[in-house]
Amino acid sequence: MTVLGSRSGSQILRTFLPDQTVDLRGDIYRVAEWSAPSPIQVDTDLVRRHLLREVGAWAFHGKDGGVGDDLMRRAPVEVVELDERRGVTVERYPQVWLCPKCKRIGRSMDRPCKCGQRNKWGQLHFVGIHECGAIAEPYIKRCPTHDDVKVVIPKSAKAADISFVCPVCDTRLMQGLGFNKPCACGQGSFRWNVHKARMVYTPRGMVLINPPRPEHREGLKLAGGARKALVWVVDGLTVPRPADVVSPPTLEELIEQLMRTGLPREIAEVAAKSAADQGGLAKAGDHPIDGLSGERRDEAEREAVDIAMALAESRTPTTALRSATRGDALDVRYENRYPVALERAGIDGLDLVDRFPVLNAMYGYTRGEDDPSKCRLVPFRRKKGGYRLYGNLAETEAFLVRLDPVRVATWLVGRGHRLQGWTSGDGAVAARVVILQEVQVPSKRDDPSVESAGTDLLKLVHTYAHRFIRQAAVFSGIERDALSEYLVPGHLGFFVYAAARGDFVLGGMQAVFESNLDELLDAFVDAEHRCPLDPGCDRGSGACSACVHLGEPSCRFFNRFLDRKVLFGTNGYLRTSVRA
Repeated sequence: MTVLGSRSGSQILRTFLPDQTVDLRGDIYRVAEWSAPSPIQVDTDLVRRHLLREVGAWAFHGKDGGVGDDLMRRAPVEVVELDERRGVTVERYPQVWLCPKCKRIGRSMDRPCKCGQRNKWGQLHFVGIHECGAIAEPYIKRCPTHDDVKVVIPKSAKAADISFVCPVCDTRLMQGLGFNKPCACGQGSFRWNVHKARMVYTPRGMVLINPPRPEHREGLKLAGGARKALVWVVDGLTVPRPADVVSPPTLEELIEQLMRTGLPREIAEVAAKSAADQGGLAKAGDHPIDGLSGERRDEAEREAVDIAMALAESRTPTTALRSATRGDALDVRYENRYPVALERAGIDGLDLVDRFPVLNAMYGYTRGEDDPSKCRLVPFRRKKGGYRLYGNLAETEAFLVRLDPVRVATWLVGRGHRLQGWTSGDGAVAARVVILQEVQVPSKRDDPSVESAGTDLLKLVHTYAHRFIRQAAVFSGIERDALSEYLVPGHLGFFVYAAARGDFVLGGMQAVFESNLDELLDAFVDAEHRCPLDPGCDRGSGACSACVHLGEPSCRFFNRFLDRKVLFGTNGYLRTSVRA
């Protein structure tokens, strides 16, 4: 086995996936497989739920390759990571051999070229792709008289401009790369492009919070499960963990807790009913979240569990910061300047998470158009059936930023959205609950131009996260592309975490949190918010690469649902009074 090079795990996760073409040492290869990858311990039910959401757009158009139906039938799902000792197995592709000296197309890489060139052959760097996921090598017609051909590559990069001639008699043999070559699927012809073009191979992945130790999820179930997590989040994370929330369980929650101790269901039901008769269980309506409708509550609980799992290992709120010397300048900053800066920025709470458990997982790829209605998802499959996801599990530092719920509700009402039953005099818990009930957040593939409370809320949280990342990169010394977002818009918040790529500075976020977070937030509010490309940018979407956009690995929403005006416009969030 020949070692062709080395890459970091994060690079391999996006650029060395099965069936992807790559450049190595001046040659072109196709990834055959990850060699004996190692399994990652994950909550498979969690992965299955997230994967169902991810493939929904393709499933809606019948282009998911059957993934959705298989997942509903509980097909096996595994997540693996790279074994760095074994690496990735690759093969030369496309096998269209090109002489670097005379541009002849050879029949075999083992024979010298007719021009006398004895160095290794290069490759023609074009491939054919189809939306079904197929890939093909170009067929090059040879001169029938001299059995020879060479390529004439013009200055343009268009495949249609390439021509092939006989180097002996100069007869033109082909123009282009075999247009209208039908795909074996019977649904159209191949399209030709440079093998590294985005349309040739677009990896599809997802990010989810996966606790590094299974006992965290089991601990949450014993503490009351998703309902307890939702109560904890809606109450404003006022206690360290969901288990610390003083709230009696419901009948079903108590039955599940008793069954986990080993009691048969029949005995657990009798014991739980006895507790209910004595008034020791929560009743419907005991907490405002009990008024949420089924679908809205399921989504709210999913995001609440994400937050609980993210904070299971560690959590430091700004209110817990204390200086080693009581009353010194740093202590005064924590007590006076931090709360003022948070309030100016419209933030209800900001926490440092020094062990944020994030899983990046790639589940397949597409070729051709980016629109799920025009391309077929090709999932990665296990040899023994089911699906394989290629992932990278890491623990890194992160911020959890939660916006002021009363200010958000006031802002939404000011934009003409109706929050039934809510008044400006209601507290934070009521504001959070009414937003969860009345505002349906769109998915990342929905149309951002559709006006709704959900669109506005997502634009607010998403734009806030992008501007926060841009400012945090400056103050922490971390490269902007090394910071990523994880949105929990239903709970008016987002995580900003440091990914292990680029000029990653371990401890940079903690240093900002403990020393000059107030300066970061002041810059967030006061720094220049106009775009160099205004007025064009402002009249358009209100967001572009010069002002708000982030790199693709940092933004999971494809830089959509962004608009500076939701923050700084006439009725922007930062222009809204903190308390109505």
